Amino acid sequence: MKKLLAQIIKFGLVGFLCFFIDYGIMVFLTEVASVHYLLSSGISFTVSVIANYVLSLTYVFETEKGNRIKEFIIFVVLSVIGLGINQALMWFCVDILGIFYMISKIGATAVVMVYNFITRKMILEKKDK
Repeated sequence: MKKLLAQIIKFGLVGFLCFFIDYGIMVFLTEVASVHYLLSSGISFTVSVIANYVLSLTYVFETEKGNRIKEFIIFVVLSVIGLGINQALMWFCVDILGIFYMISKIGATAVVMVYNFITRKMILEKKDK
């Protein structure tokens, strides 16, 4: 239980850092570069996924030493699903509910963060024998 709690804390810290990368790039692209919020959200999410991959596999999850390409492909597939969840929630909150995109991003990120932890722990982490 201690190990799981420590892992959740590490995951939260990595997620917090990656959220600022994601959020900062999205706001910059939308406000400064006049990119549509859905496109800027997709771009920023993608950049933060790369940072999250490196940090998660370095500091959070204990993975098998082996096929990093296979591991990265799994990580990307899980992240693409997370991106789909993110984009659907952003669209629904902004276009349907009328919530400001910066606020919508916070809620969407929280949902995707839970999805990410559960799926990465179940699929990527090595199994103790």
